[in-house]
Amino acid sequence: MKVEPPGGDPVEATAPGWYAALNEGKERITWDARAEPPPAAVTEADVVLEGFRPGVFERLGIDLRPEAILCSITGYGASGRHAHEAGHDLNYLGYAGVLADTAPALPPVQVADLCAGAQAAVIEVLAALLDRSRTGRGGRVVVSMTLGAHRFAAHRLRGEPLPRLLTGGAACYRIYETADGRYLTVAALEPKFWACLCELLDRPELVDRAFEPRLTELEELFRTRTLADWLELLEGRDTCVGPVLTLEEAAAELAELDRDEAQPAAGAEHEAEGGEDEHGQDEPGDEKRAAHDGRSFGDGA
Repeated sequence: MKVEPPGGDPVEATAPGWYAALNEGKERITWDARAEPPPAAVTEADVVLEGFRPGVFERLGIDLRPEAILCSITGYGASGRHAHEAGHDLNYLGYAGVLADTAPALPPVQVADLCAGAQAAVIEVLAALLDRSRTGRGGRVVVSMTLGAHRFAAHRLRGEPLPRLLTGGAACYRIYETADGRYLTVAALEPKFWACLCELLDRPELVDRAFEPRLTELEELFRTRTLADWLELLEGRDTCVGPVLTLEEAAAELAELDRDEAQPAAGAEHEAEGGEDEHGQDEPGDEKRAAHDGRSFGDGA
């Protein structure tokens, strides 16, 4: 359930498609936090997600159930010199050190928002629910999108085989332009894959040069044929080569995979119909979980 301020979420007007994707399956209610008491949807929830700046939730004076899980998704954490600053994904990634190798290029997806924020929140909430099942106690977890994004790259602080190995510093792990203005991904990090690629390209002299920062010979070669031609030669041949698809192309290609994965496994139809656990007893709490889990509300107040 999504709790919105009067006037709704501005994203609904500016990017209705995004709003629909982000809120699919959610019931929506309105709450004027400045003038009205908290709705029962919040005070009776099992899980509450909030995205205010630090301290705002406390000022609202919301009394949650003792066993409730409160998850605060923040930009910079609950404390520190940036905690109360406004920000967006690009700011968090910049502070996290994630953009250093590729700036001024912008990442194609919002890594801090969607991964370090949303997916990390799911993990933390699930862990809190597991802990509650053992202790009976609720609790609060704080997710920092900046800290979470930094953790994605922090392993590199321990040293790298070569500088920028996965961010453009090696010829065997790069994106190459083709004759038709499309792009080919090459990720042949292991010697056997690189050797196979060089063999299929008829360029044995490149086998020992995989980790050079740049191979102009390879760049020029890939520009001589179209993306389709290269895929016909290299795809599925243990070369770790693939296309850079458009979103539309990817959606079309992955639709079949989505349909396959949506099919129930053998025997699952029978299990789904029964509604009983392995001992023949109805599983407790399902109705309540369906009614209360996943309540959230966004910026405001």
